Amino acid sequence: MIINTELEQKGNTFPSKIVSYTKDVDTLVFTTENDVALQIQILRDSVLRFRYSTTGIFSPDFSYAITKYASTGYNQLEIEEAENSYIITTSKLICKVSKANLKVELYDSKDQTLINQDELGFHWEESYEFGGDIVKMSKVSQEGESYYGLGDKPNHLNLKGRRYENWVTDSYAFGKDTDPIYKAIPFYTGLINKKAYGVFFDNTFRSYFDFAQERRNVTSFWAQGGEMNYYFFYGPKMTDVVEAYTDLTGKPHQLPPLWALGFHQCKWSYYPESKVKEITSKFRELQIPCDAIYLDIDYMEGFRCFTWNKEYFPDPKRMVKELEKEGFKTVAIIDPGIKVDKDYWVYQEGLENDYFCKRADGPYMKGKVWPGECYFPDFTNPEVREWWSGLFKELIEDIGIKGVWNDMNEPAVMEVPNKTFPDDVRHDYEGNRCSHRKAHNIYGMQMARATYQGLKKFSYPKRPFVITRAAYSGTQRYTSTWTGDNVANWEHLWVANIQVQRMAMSGFSFAGSDIGGFAEQPHGELFARWIQLGVFHPFFRVHSSGHHGDQEPWTFDEDVTEIVKKFIELRYQLLPYFYTTFWHYVEKGTPMVKSLVMFDQEDSHTHYRTDEFVFGEHILGCPILEPNAKGRRMYLPRGKWYNFWTDTVVRGGKEMWVDADIDSMPIFIKEGAIVPKYPVQQYVGEKVIDEVVLDVYYKKGKEDSQFFDDSHDGYDYTKGRFCLRTFKLTGRDNQLIIQQHKEGSFETEYKKFKIQIHGLPFEITNIELDNESKPLEHLKVNGCQTIVVDESFTELDLSGKE
Repeated sequence: MIINTELEQKGNTFPSKIVSYTKDVDTLVFTTENDVALQIQILRDSVLRFRYSTTGIFSPDFSYAITKYASTGYNQLEIEEAENSYIITTSKLICKVSKANLKVELYDSKDQTLINQDELGFHWEESYEFGGDIVKMSKVSQEGESYYGLGDKPNHLNLKGRRYENWVTDSYAFGKDTDPIYKAIPFYTGLINKKAYGVFFDNTFRSYFDFAQERRNVTSFWAQGGEMNYYFFYGPKMTDVVEAYTDLTGKPHQLPPLWALGFHQCKWSYYPESKVKEITSKFRELQIPCDAIYLDIDYMEGFRCFTWNKEYFPDPKRMVKELEKEGFKTVAIIDPGIKVDKDYWVYQEGLENDYFCKRADGPYMKGKVWPGECYFPDFTNPEVREWWSGLFKELIEDIGIKGVWNDMNEPAVMEVPNKTFPDDVRHDYEGNRCSHRKAHNIYGMQMARATYQGLKKFSYPKRPFVITRAAYSGTQRYTSTWTGDNVANWEHLWVANIQVQRMAMSGFSFAGSDIGGFAEQPHGELFARWIQLGVFHPFFRVHSSGHHGDQEPWTFDEDVTEIVKKFIELRYQLLPYFYTTFWHYVEKGTPMVKSLVMFDQEDSHTHYRTDEFVFGEHILGCPILEPNAKGRRMYLPRGKWYNFWTDTVVRGGKEMWVDADIDSMPIFIKEGAIVPKYPVQQYVGEKVIDEVVLDVYYKKGKEDSQFFDDSHDGYDYTKGRFCLRTFKLTGRDNQLIIQQHKEGSFETEYKKFKIQIHGLPFEITNIELDNESKPLEHLKVNGCQTIVVDESFTELDLSGKE
């Protein structure tokens, strides 16, 4: 007979003293008296992995987040046993492990300064409800330390003083401080004494991060199951940290097609076909550039994925082809819920092959979504992913859809309190069978992966384009993303700016928001201001919930339409700059959008800035976030900057007022920059481009810029058929030299550069092009000094008198 029904609360358990230590090449294992094991793996001189076991035995090592292409290797590894600790030294880091309790301290190996140290360090408690351990880690939060990252959290960029939860959640009309929402990216960057480090807690269970909220000198993270398994990255630059994390979890597998960086128009929902054609015709009539039109769930027959409503779209193949002739790529939505319907072929195939998720005691997981009662594929099973990718054959190869948008893949379930699967749903998890508690945060990622594999297969030889709402670390390898169901208000304009910056510093640059707001209805001023911000988001899409009203560029007054057109045209002019920035992201993992703290971490004024950002290396933007504004105060980073609209040069390192009426937005160009620009097109590929503008911004000193180009689709660029131009600018009091170095075998269709020089402080009296003197008639003055040169020039030397 049980008479004691009280639950014994044991509290936290801690490692005891180290009793043994082993080394196997790059992996060290320390074991304690109470059977705790700490495995430290040296991946790179600046990247260490810490993995803890409470039983002395490690479970099979598997992660969806880590890419097989991650860089490994180090230049130095020394292990020394001191009186109180083991000391591990690489060329970048010194790691000390306490013999008494496994606590870890990390130092910069060059100057011996402390970067990060355990407070209580690793500890755990038994989970009575589910079994296993609740694993915990606490670190000392040093005075003045700041924290950034963690994905799409919709509040202040600096995480200091806040607590967060990672549990992918469908959050319709989320607010400024709603948490959690659509993504779980358990990676943050810490900044202390102008040095940056990163922590990636690779645990897919529900996890939490506390950045000195509960206790002002402690930062901690914990999860409701799984392992304490985290990676430590050392910079000391923030960009180094984010690049190292992105290298570990994966850079995008290929560049997007250039059209994917154009403007996209979407709504819930454009139907029937006549409505779709009405929208696309209006874009062309008003000459507002646009590359993609979207079909939401109403294109399907009863919301059944991979079907068409033949009443609304009697001949989708013809329609898609006609849209393509007008320069529109068609993007279609696909959700994970498969309608329970014995006459529905996708349902039949999934049932016959046992591809749907099941509850622990046997029945299929059934939940209500748009089609009604649905079953859900288990995307953690490779066989299911292969099946799912094959379902896209007709949609992509036959009908000609160019992109797929995965929605509701948190997974979202309607009319249940937790909005998702019950915890007892079982998943294959690549043969490591588990409950939904472990698989929930990666479900959307694996759906996006399967979708990506299908598009890559059936779009070939063109590049795939996939969008996902839900994501875990590493999803950036496969897809772009948006920030979910936001709201048409000024606060959400601020939130959109924050979220895209934060996603970029979390390794996921190809992101944007629903411009104008998904829920409710914006007025013209808000819509115009949101477009201005969206120009500088890699994913540039208007999307709205249709029952609130129309949200196309022309649905407000004529003034707003003209402003929106002006800024969308600016986006199309800057496409070569954007494409080059994306290439840097694919090659190095460099964030496309940089918060000011990432751009200049040594300036303490940047650590709490939220509004300003740098796109690429040279363009500074700052949205207007209030109604009726004629401008705003903003902070300009150190250095000199050109006002994009006036060419006025201002010195940064200070806050200043910038005029920006409704038809303008504060945009500045870094001195010394060379920015490539295309002529305005109504869509990518509309024109044969025979001349590219190079906007050159004079600087006294030196500055490098790059311009990457290829065929804008396909995979030839991976075989060397690209053109990478590096421009070296050298400015003196009475001389400006521009040198060009070319790499790659791609022959560009344009043969000329129109070089437009801004801010030249002297009158040109001599022109030398590739060591040949040229007459001054080559120079034209029209606002700025302009000269047309052959695209293959190697050196342009302009000199004169002040």
